[in-house]
Amino acid sequence: MISKEKMDLKVLLSTLWLFAMLTYTYGDVVTLMDPVKHGSIELTEGFLLFGSILMMIPISMVLLSRILKYRANRWANIIAGAFMTAFLAVTLFVAMPTTYYAFFSAIEIACTLFIAGYAWKWRNPEASPINIRLAQSETV
Repeated sequence: MISKEKMDLKVLLSTLWLFAMLTYTYGDVVTLMDPVKHGSIELTEGFLLFGSILMMIPISMVLLSRILKYRANRWANIIAGAFMTAFLAVTLFVAMPTTYYAFFSAIEIACTLFIAGYAWKWRNPEASPINIRLAQSETV
């Protein structure tokens, strides 16, 4: 794992969401190129709307991870990461997954687990003893 000292956690979380989003997108493109897999999916307006709403979670988290304050940011990443992990895991049991789908799913699940894990362990940097003393104008 990357140490928090080496990278700002907001940047790391945003980057992981971007990685997850690109993986989702490419996995969907590959699925659409598979005539067998695509043939069994009815692409109704409702199905496409649900998929669009679902993909707005990671798209939004790329931005929200950068702009939200600590508490909201931490909880948004925990909730979104846990939700996307659970949803992706469930999709593996809806039908027999193809090898490429299982491959992409494993990467996506690992990524969203890292996101939720990093967010869970994230401690408020403003509450550190050094920052409290600096805010009180004490010398460090």
